[in-house]
Amino acid sequence: MQRLAVCLMFWVVLALRVAGQEPKPLPLPDDRYKADILLVVAHPDDEGAATAYLARAIDEKKRIAVVYGTRGSSGANELGAEQAAALGAIREIEARDALRTLGITNVWFLNGKDTASQNVLQSLANWQHGAALEQTVRLVRLTRPEVILTFLPGTFIGEDHGDHQASGVLATEAFDLAGDPAAFPSQVAAPMRRLEPYLENLQPWQPKKIYYFPDASSDEMFRGKGPEYSVKEIAKFSKHPYWRFSLDCYLVHQTQSANLRGLISKMDEGQIEKMAESDGWTDAQRFVLGKSLVGGSVTGDVFEKVTTGAPIPFSRLSISPEPERSGVSVELAGPWKFYRDFRRIHGLDHVPHPEPPEIALQAGTSLVIPLLIRNPTSAVQEITLSAEMPNKWTVQSGAGKFSVAANQVETTRIEVSLPELDDKDTKKQEPREVVVRAESRGQTVGAASLRIQLRRRALPQ
Repeated sequence: MQRLAVCLMFWVVLALRVAGQEPKPLPLPDDRYKADILLVVAHPDDEGAATAYLARAIDEKKRIAVVYGTRGSSGANELGAEQAAALGAIREIEARDALRTLGITNVWFLNGKDTASQNVLQSLANWQHGAALEQTVRLVRLTRPEVILTFLPGTFIGEDHGDHQASGVLATEAFDLAGDPAAFPSQVAAPMRRLEPYLENLQPWQPKKIYYFPDASSDEMFRGKGPEYSVKEIAKFSKHPYWRFSLDCYLVHQTQSANLRGLISKMDEGQIEKMAESDGWTDAQRFVLGKSLVGGSVTGDVFEKVTTGAPIPFSRLSISPEPERSGVSVELAGPWKFYRDFRRIHGLDHVPHPEPPEIALQAGTSLVIPLLIRNPTSAVQEITLSAEMPNKWTVQSGAGKFSVAANQVETTRIEVSLPELDDKDTKKQEPREVVVRAESRGQTVGAASLRIQLRRRALPQ
C-alpha cells in the first residue's frame, strides 16, 4: 500500500512538472541570411549596374544579398598574368571585397562558366541551366528576398552579353518557382532522421517584386517602365553621392580597373566628377518593373506596397497558349524565339523589347539568321527563302528553294557576310535592317526582320 502511494505521488509530481514546462520553440529560418533585396548578376563587377541604388537601399536599412552566375574567368586582367580559372579565383575575392565596402557580406556564386557571346542559349547551356536554376531557387529560399534585381532578359543593341541575359532568365525563373512547394521538393522537405544529408528543410518563398536593368546602349524605350532614382544625392552614411559608390566599388575590381585607377590617381575631386559625368557614372538609375505581386504603381518606389518579412502565398502563373497556325510559316528562331516564348510563359509581355529584334555585330564578320519553319498541313510544301539587305551585305548560304514535309517543324538558317566599316561612310554605323522572306506557291507566307548595327568591336553572335 505504501509502495502504491509512493508511485502515485511520483506520477503526480511528474505531471505537474510537465504541465508547468515552457513550450520548446521550433527552429526558425536563419535570420542572418534574410534579405530585403537579392541582386542576381553574371560576373564580378556587374553589381555596378545597381550599386548606386544599393547604397541608397542601405541608407534605408535594407538587407542585401548578391548572387553571381560566374566568376568572370574569361574577362581581361589589367593587373597580372593570371587567366582562366586562376583569374576567376581572383575576381571572386575582388567581388567580395567590393561588396564589403558597402557592408554586403552574403555573396554566392553559381559556378557558371563565363561565356563570351550574345546568345543567351549558349550561356544557359554552358552554365548547366537546370543545375544553375536549382541553386538559384535554393538561394531565393535561403535569403527570402522581398525584391529581386537583375538584368533584363532580352536582346538589344548594346553589350548584350549572353551571361547577363542568363542571370536575368534564371532570376525570373526562380521568382516564379521558389514559392512552389512542388519545385525542387528535396529543398523544402524536412529530414526524417538526424544528420540526413539530402533533405534541406528550407521553406518555399515567394518574392514580391522583380525589377530589371537593361544591357542596352539606349535606355529610351525603358523610360517610364519602372522607378527612377537620382544618383547625385548624398548618402546618409557618408559624405559621398551615391554615384561615387558605383565608381569606388568598381575600382576594387583591380583586374578590370587598373588602368582607370591609374588615371584617377592623377585627378583631383573636381576632375573625377567631370570624368564621371562624361562616362555615365552620374546618370540616373532606372529600373524596369517585371512583376509585382503586391500591387503598386509602375514607377513607384521599389518597396512600394511591400511589407517586409510578411510571406505572400504562391500563385501559379496562368500561361497563355501558343498561337495556332493553319499554314506554312517562317519566323526568327534562336534567342529571339526563346524570348518570345519566355515573355509569354512568364507573364512578361508588357516588358519593353525592340521590334524588329536587334543586335550589334562586329563589322567584317558574319550574321546568322536562325529560322523556324512550320508546315502544319498534311501535304509536302515547297518554300523559297530570300533575303533583302543593304548594299555590300551578301548572302553566304541558306537562301533558295526547300521542301518541307507534312507536319514538319524544323530549323534552318541564312548566313550573311558583313562588310568592313568605312570611316567616311557614317551611315553604316546606324542600325540597318535585313528582311528574310518566305514564299510558297507564289504567296508570301512569312517574313523575319532583324536590325543590325555594325561596330568595330562586339561580342560574337
